[in-house]
Amino acid sequence: MTTAPTAPVSPTATATASPAGPATATPTAQPDDCLAADFYQYEALLPDDEREILLKARAFLRKDIKPLVNEYWGRGEFPFEMIEKFRASGLAALAYEGYGEHKPATSHLLGGMLATELGRVDASTATFFGVHNGLAFYSIHYGGDQEQRDRFLPAMASMDKIGAFALTEPLGGSDVSGGMRTTARREGDEWILDGAKKWIGNATFADYVVVFARDVDDNKVKAFVVEKGTPGFRPEKIEGKIALRIVQNAEITLTGVRVPEANRLHNIRGFRDVAEILRVTRGGVAWQALGVMIGAYELALDYAKERTAFGRPIAKFQLVQDLLVKSLGNITACWGMLVQLARLQDQGVFRDEQSALAKEYVAARMRESVAWCREIFGGNGIVLDHDVARFFSDAEALYSYEGTHQMQTLIVGKSITGHSAFVG
Repeated sequence: MTTAPTAPVSPTATATASPAGPATATPTAQPDDCLAADFYQYEALLPDDEREILLKARAFLRKDIKPLVNEYWGRGEFPFEMIEKFRASGLAALAYEGYGEHKPATSHLLGGMLATELGRVDASTATFFGVHNGLAFYSIHYGGDQEQRDRFLPAMASMDKIGAFALTEPLGGSDVSGGMRTTARREGDEWILDGAKKWIGNATFADYVVVFARDVDDNKVKAFVVEKGTPGFRPEKIEGKIALRIVQNAEITLTGVRVPEANRLHNIRGFRDVAEILRVTRGGVAWQALGVMIGAYELALDYAKERTAFGRPIAKFQLVQDLLVKSLGNITACWGMLVQLARLQDQGVFRDEQSALAKEYVAARMRESVAWCREIFGGNGIVLDHDVARFFSDAEALYSYEGTHQMQTLIVGKSITGHSAFVG
């Protein structure tokens, strides 16, 4: 990884002398491409080359992805043309040295801001991309040997092959580490997988699904790349969701699924390695949650300026301004936390509990901020026409996945007190 910048941003105000008294602060104008929500100009921390990538991604998402979202979200379907658009954009695998268009790897700060940009447009799209480019790609990048990385990752980096990550089970979410029911049994040069997984994003159409299973011989968790079309592997789409409706979550049944030893990720030797993957990726979910907050805030701010009541824009009402300012405060505080987390990641010194605190705190602030922003719309806030209803619904999923609020709290609580409060 490259090193994220550590110098502070240039001051945003300059002192000017006034004949009537002491020096006063004259704000420096923000660049035209700055987000209204970037109140402390965090994006200015990026070096010029990385900021250029961010701005290109912003333009691409606004032009090519945003117009697709509401129609497919309403239908609960996935826009497969989106994959080709992402493929052409070159955004995949930017964070991994040796893969993708940009070399060497970009900083975690840019990676986080790209995740934010995705969440700002659509949480479902951010989740699809995060599952493929984060959970699945990183599982192989971290857990595979060099031959496996060379075999699987180039096609994933170009998005010619799409990945999924199958850990959660129908009867095991937060407790799956100690109660994994999906089993793996070695038979010669093959492994036989039996069991079930649930809530697996991208699984209905993914080319490579990273499946975690407990080895019946040594009781250790291992990981396997199950390729599309493997006999006995049956994904069924989960219907009736109220959030992330574009994401094709599946319940997977594995019945005598035969996987070659060559597809077992050889550097995954137990749940400790799975926890390492989650430590890295849950920070990405926090950045996505920041993006959802920003997207809802921007919608609410624009709506408040345009919507009139009692003969004037509702932006002139004190209670509306209060909701906007509280939301902006949450955004700004969370952004600062995530910038420092990215620096720690780039330096290779960040810890599991730091990632957990980011996910816990940012997701909670997202949930309340999106509710405030939806409130500004009144009745209009519950229909897709104004977008904010989608952000409001999707926030519930981000609040829960990649470790619930309570589980993140217990991870951080154990760190600060030295005592585990986990039950069982």
